[in-house]
This record gives sequence, C-alpha cells and structure tokens, in this order.
Amino acid sequence: MAEENPLRKIRIEKITLNVGVGKDEETMKRGLKLLKKITGIEPIKTVTKKRIPAWELRPGLQIGCKLTLRKKKAEELLRLLLKSKDNNLPEKKFDKQGNFSFGIPEYIDIPGVDYDPELKVLGLEVAVTLERPGYKVKKRKVQPRKIGKAHLITPAEAKEFMKKEFGVNLV
Repeated sequence: MAEENPLRKIRIEKITLNVGVGKDEETMKRGLKLLKKITGIEPIKTVTKKRIPAWELRPGLQIGCKLTLRKKKAEELLRLLLKSKDNNLPEKKFDKQGNFSFGIPEYIDIPGVDYDPELKVLGLEVAVTLERPGYKVKKRKVQPRKIGKAHLITPAEAKEFMKKEFGVNLV
C-alpha cells in the first residue's frame, strides 16, 4: 500500500468569525465583547469603504467586527463551534474552492459559553478556509503563481475531510 502524498493533505488555513451589527453602536460593543469572550483575542471593527445611499451607508461607518484564527487554536474552536450545530452542516454551505461557512444564531448554543445579560441574544458567522501545503506560491511576493487544477481542493474533498477529521454529518 502506497503512502499518501503529504502535499495532498488538506488542512485548515484559517477561521474567520464575524458579527455584523449594522450602524448600531451598542450592538457593536456587544459584538466585540462576544468575540473576545469566545476566543480570548481582541477583534477588529469592520468599516465601510463605499457609499450606498439606499442602505444609508457612508465611507468610514463601523458596521461589524471580526477576527481570524489560525493553526491549533482554529481547530479547537472549530470543533467547539461545530458542536453548537450538532456536527451537522448542509452540503450547500461548501463553495467551489472547498471552503465553507455557517452561522450560529445564538451564542448560548456554543458549549462552555454561558448567557451574559449584557450581551443579550447575539449570533455570529463562521467562515472556514481550507488549503493544502504548497498554496504559499499563490501568496508570495516574489514570483507568485497560480495553483494547478490538480492541487485545488474540490467541494467533495472538503466534505470528505470534514467527515473524517471532525465527524461532520452532511445534511
């Protein structure tokens, strides 16, 4: 039996947690506190860049907060966040590059996170980016290159990875 090529192994590159709050300053403070409570890391505020009069948005308006986790912390948090969804993910949540995202409507669904009357009811979005070793060639400064089609992650491979590594049930 031949060994699996180590460059074909899929891994989690990053997890991005996002709380969209709109223009409400009070909800922004609660979103920042929620992300810090879940991860222990200080989140950053997201700011609009475009003017959209229909939505009453202007450049420089704070509309949400986010943070990014990588490596071991990302894996541990993903396991916890998947438990809040009972390890179930709809198949339609995977994109063409094998990445996926899901929402958690209420933070109290996350195991180990207790209700805080100051936070009230607040939800968040989780976006998971998958990659293989060798994806650095796409991001490097000197001579960046495209990733070959055979090395890209397909949705089927991403689903299989999530089933095998995290015990996810696809619904």
